[in-house]
Amino acid sequence: MLNIDFDKLIASFLYNPKEPLMFNSGFFLFLFSGFILIYVLLKKQNTLRILYVIAFSYYFYYKTSGGYFFLMAAVTIWDYYIGLSLSLFHKKSMRKFLVFLSILGNLGLLCYFKYTNFVYEHLCDFSGKAFTPFNIFLPIGISFYTFQSMSYTIDIYRKKIKPTHNLWDYAFFVSFFPQLVAGPIIRAKDFLPQIHRPLLVTRNMFGRGVYLIAAGLLKKAVISDYISINFVDRIFDNPSLYSGIENLFGIYGYALQIYCDFSGYSDMAIGIALLLGFRFNENFDSPYKSATITEFWKRWHISLSSWLKDYLYIPLGGNRKGKIRTYINLMITLLLGGLWHGASLRFILWGGLHGATLVIHKIFLGLFPFLKSTGNRMKPVQRFLGILLTFHIVCFGWIFFRAHTMDSAIAMMQQIATNFRPELFVEMIKGYPYVFLLMFIGFVTHYFPQGWKRWGIERTTMMPLICKALLLVIVIVIISYVKSAQIQPFIYFQF
Repeated sequence: MLNIDFDKLIASFLYNPKEPLMFNSGFFLFLFSGFILIYVLLKKQNTLRILYVIAFSYYFYYKTSGGYFFLMAAVTIWDYYIGLSLSLFHKKSMRKFLVFLSILGNLGLLCYFKYTNFVYEHLCDFSGKAFTPFNIFLPIGISFYTFQSMSYTIDIYRKKIKPTHNLWDYAFFVSFFPQLVAGPIIRAKDFLPQIHRPLLVTRNMFGRGVYLIAAGLLKKAVISDYISINFVDRIFDNPSLYSGIENLFGIYGYALQIYCDFSGYSDMAIGIALLLGFRFNENFDSPYKSATITEFWKRWHISLSSWLKDYLYIPLGGNRKGKIRTYINLMITLLLGGLWHGASLRFILWGGLHGATLVIHKIFLGLFPFLKSTGNRMKPVQRFLGILLTFHIVCFGWIFFRAHTMDSAIAMMQQIATNFRPELFVEMIKGYPYVFLLMFIGFVTHYFPQGWKRWGIERTTMMPLICKALLLVIVIVIISYVKSAQIQPFIYFQF
């Protein structure tokens, strides 16, 4: 007779702050299996299907952030009615006021949860008062859904889209669970028209979805988590205890870790959306293949970089008001982009580094026109050297992004500069054989030609259904073999 612990069973369906619901958890696989069965049964019941997905999305968010799902509901209602109001008023001053209310509401909410303690700490430093942080919990995904919702009202104000007149459609757009907590940031103009299309998952969509889910799981739960727990975290937690060469490879490891973690989430989000009949734009395009820092920002976190370009850089004037103003606009955009990631001087420095290198790149393009060649038009040696330089600039920035404190970041750089000890390289490899094997696999596959990914998607698409299922089972077995005792949360959950 089965001995079922009903208290434990019920608890598994309730919010646990120590175990937020994630795509790479067995509980999500269990939930999604049940969800997809009912979703398919509602194929021709469009209204019921929309309400069903909204309900599941809100439950999904409850399992990641508890009762803070009411904030998402408030943002949804706020911007939905502002969007409707924008379509009713034609006077420019009134329209400006309405879009200002949308921006104020979204940014006010974001600033309260992310920056209250940051501002208060600096006020205490200035006044000499002891700093005691407020007990403010950062709801997972708030940085993403506020940006997503705010772009909707701005696009209506700019007359790029018309508002939806169905609150449920808008709630579906804001809360859609595959990309809810860590992106990609989707645009209303791309997503809303898909909601009422007949539910159709083509063979290509299904094959691509399975491939992306499998690839995302391997990136996150195998490569990223393993090298993080067994090497990267140890280095960044105590950089002074390790030699310069170990610190350097800790930085290389983090570069791979954050890419595999975040792009792995994006791959899974895009793949799950495809299985549900929705298409998202690509969010990562092999960013470490970039030969310039400008190219890097066209390949890294594409949905955020394009959002910052469209809703911050261009409104500031973009490159339309002369060179100096262009450089200032770039710096402002990247500094605020850094601050978006976290309320810390380290993130501001990270954004400032990227802004400064973008400015330097633009200056060099003006001085040396032959450098304007990009992509495959660059000479092989020029591109190789560009990739090498760009990768190390990005890695330098990752020091500030990952380090716990500025003192820790400085200690890491000091170890590399003064205590490098290259003779420890072989000993380091022997000490962490599986870490370096996974780092080797991760970087090598990252630099594979793009055609290899297309080939993988095509092969997966051509597989019989049983083979697709077997592929996912094999991936799950691999994950269960290498995973740690606890499932590691996605890095971008904290942003």
